[in-house]
Amino acid sequence: MTSHAALDAGTTRRMTGFEATHFAWSLEGQVATITLNRPERNNPLTFESYAELRDCFRALRQATDVRAVVLTGAGGNFCSGGDVHEIIGPLVDLPSPDLLRFTRMTGDLVLAMRACPQPIIAAVDGVCAGAGAILAMSSDLRYGTARSKVAFLFNRVGLAGCDMGACAILPRIIGQGRASELLYTGRSLGGEEGERWGFFNRLLAPEALLQEAQAMGRALAEGPAFANGITKTMLHQEWTMGIEQAIEAEAQAQALCMLTEDFRTAYHAFAAKQVPVFQGR
Repeated sequence: MTSHAALDAGTTRRMTGFEATHFAWSLEGQVATITLNRPERNNPLTFESYAELRDCFRALRQATDVRAVVLTGAGGNFCSGGDVHEIIGPLVDLPSPDLLRFTRMTGDLVLAMRACPQPIIAAVDGVCAGAGAILAMSSDLRYGTARSKVAFLFNRVGLAGCDMGACAILPRIIGQGRASELLYTGRSLGGEEGERWGFFNRLLAPEALLQEAQAMGRALAEGPAFANGITKTMLHQEWTMGIEQAIEAEAQAQALCMLTEDFRTAYHAFAAKQVPVFQGR
């Protein structure tokens, strides 16, 4: 695939060598793993980790060496949401302009997750509450365990359930009625119920969860990366389209994919009864 050095410099980047301060980061092959790593507190988020996660997913939008992302938590839990002492407490005393800056920042994290072209696989074990539930919801695939407990707790702290896109995204995953129940009550959704409801794609044993999520990441990374990114974009953008708009948008998107080397590679491989090996973006 040809490229232009000046164009590449302004529109692409490599995540090899990237170092995070407020979460753990690893890159194996073309699969990045982001681990929320404050296990002694069930991996809560802070002002700093919100911002760094947002910036990381924004950077991934231009990454040429990452084709899939696994998001998980350390120590047998996913994420307990905003840290009670480092976020919830300070918010009580902030004036409204600062509160709006905070809520916009948290929403920007979700927007960054949805805008990055790489599929995101959430590996969810144990506690997955509040903003942690939002991170799982905002991922493309969710793997859980029987002991996973997902709770959108916002009403339990006197807030609306419409946080960080929950009222827009969650009903599209599990349906309006089920989403309404979770957002009104704040109750926990267990792993087996979550799989029945379609929140979890698969349930796995806790000891196999991360390994299987990373295996799915590798499988996706070995596929047509540009086409996968287009699929993600269409899944997100078509929420606001009518059927005629959606069909036209998909026609344009598919025609664009037909110009890629991946498409040619797949054709020649299938014609020769071989498995295609994708190299393009």
